[in-house]
Amino acid sequence: MSLTLRRVGAVTTLAAVGVLAAAGAASAHVTVHPESYAKGATDGVLTFRVPNEEDTASTTEVQVFLPTDHPVLGVLVSPHDGWTAKVTTTKLKKPVKTDDGSITDAVSEITWTGGRITAGQYEDFDVAFGQLPDDTGQLTFKTLQTYSDGKTVRWIEKATQGDEEPENPAPVLKLTADATGTAANAKSSTSTESTASSSDSTARGLGIAGLVVGVLGLAAAVFAVRRGAQQRM
Repeated sequence: MSLTLRRVGAVTTLAAVGVLAAAGAASAHVTVHPESYAKGATDGVLTFRVPNEEDTASTTEVQVFLPTDHPVLGVLVSPHDGWTAKVTTTKLKKPVKTDDGSITDAVSEITWTGGRITAGQYEDFDVAFGQLPDDTGQLTFKTLQTYSDGKTVRWIEKATQGDEEPENPAPVLKLTADATGTAANAKSSTSTESTASSSDSTARGLGIAGLVVGVLGLAAAVFAVRRGAQQRM
């Protein structure tokens, strides 16, 4: 193979690697799913997805901090194989009035230990709730991720509208217009999952498109070089 062909192939390979690396980096944060719920939603589930970003260490502890200024009520933690969950409650500065009376305490922290998330893997931690607040537009769940080598990644930074995403953003749940009844909540959750799936599909489509363009470019270059060589013969 000529030097020209080798250079064209190298450029195409680097472009393809860049597309895949960008797609991987965009999905490596700790996130909460679904991305949104209706304000005041009841009887739902939040899933915290924790990917392992280290090649030589495993995730051994995950701490999720729930806001107490806009508390999540009726929190229950789903059992997770290999992991033990410790739930911490805090007395609220301002009780929350509900149909069943005033709530004075709420869960402020959940810590999972005992398990391991190895390189290239992730874990989903499910948390059920009885009711979400209806007096705010979003909930921020600051999270600490500890590795087997002692390193702790602090997913606590808040994104500012108009600015680039911070290096270690905290998981954020958006709260949309008020809804009543579990049927409305289910509809909101389904719509959110559909949107998330569409976004993932779009990202994958762009990645594949980039690879296809690279391959076509390489093929065109090879054809041009060979044609030129034949004309000179």
